[in-house]
Amino acid sequence: MKFRPEPPHQHGRPARTGVLLVNLGTPDAPTAPAVRRYLAEFLGDPRVVEIPALVWKPILHGIILRTRPAKSAAKYATIWTPEGSPLAVWTARQAALLRGYLGERGHRVLVRHAMRYGQPGIASQLDALKAEGAERVLVLPLYPQYSGTTTASVFDAVQAWARSTRRLPELRFVNRYHDEPLYIEALAKRLLNHWMAHGRPERLVLSFHGVPRRTLELGDPYHCECRKTARLLAARLGLSAQEVVVTFQSRFGKAEWLKPYTEPTLVELARGGVRRVDVACPGFTSDCLETLEEIAQEAREAFLHAGGQEFHYVPCLNDQPEWIAALCHIAMRHMAGWPTQPVPGDEAALEQQRGRALALGAQH
Repeated sequence: MKFRPEPPHQHGRPARTGVLLVNLGTPDAPTAPAVRRYLAEFLGDPRVVEIPALVWKPILHGIILRTRPAKSAAKYATIWTPEGSPLAVWTARQAALLRGYLGERGHRVLVRHAMRYGQPGIASQLDALKAEGAERVLVLPLYPQYSGTTTASVFDAVQAWARSTRRLPELRFVNRYHDEPLYIEALAKRLLNHWMAHGRPERLVLSFHGVPRRTLELGDPYHCECRKTARLLAARLGLSAQEVVVTFQSRFGKAEWLKPYTEPTLVELARGGVRRVDVACPGFTSDCLETLEEIAQEAREAFLHAGGQEFHYVPCLNDQPEWIAALCHIAMRHMAGWPTQPVPGDEAALEQQRGRALALGAQH
């Protein structure tokens, strides 16, 4: 086996601890070629599409990658910002703020972010953490609910990097935090702040990313963890079962996916006389195509066209202070026992780290 090149071991260099936040990914630009590259990697992952490669690859390369990129690029163009893809922007900010929150609590920890598909890649960011002296790395996927299609795929990418790496750091991996009290509190705070400004809806729709129903039947806990997140959030908000509707979005292909589906449910609510809905997406920690275009644009239009009068999309957690505090708590718990204190003479670097994060927080 051929291993990745590494610099000579430096004797006496203080060992560091690192955290790698991992999100799903995004194209580099809202263009058909960039989307094609992204979709080829994403839909080529056997964790995402569980169809034998001999059957799936001709469909993927012969049909999907010829027709879908241009349509998806047009959708990405409607949400693209001057800074780039919203998902990329929010994920980078989360990493910077997490570094600062940990620093404020006395932990000098390296924090980087990576994308499962696209850039920056997991392997390159793990290499960078090692180059900075990280001998212990916590991998923290930005997926609160575990699924083989997302969380396990991150583990696959880390494992692939590890197989080609001679000197491995200690590795820990966060599987889930769907019922983490501070995560639930951050979601509740986001909704309560929205309601203070805009009033309450007749129905709160909690839309999670869908997966094929077959994965539930094969033992994937994702459906149950989404339901638990929704139940805990409703209890925290004091909402009855009738006031909260749990749905699943982003279907792909002709197979049955987890139900009920988001857009048809919104149409049904409108036709049933519900005048106002608020829609939140607790499974997404950063706003992205699926929230800003699929929900805030397409689902809104479907609800209003069906007779609804008022549609509010409640943004994702993004850089909300309560969410970064929750991330910090999760990271600290999973790093327990690892040395994270500044090494002698490193206090200046810690203060600089705190200052950068505070300045970023003040901007937003």
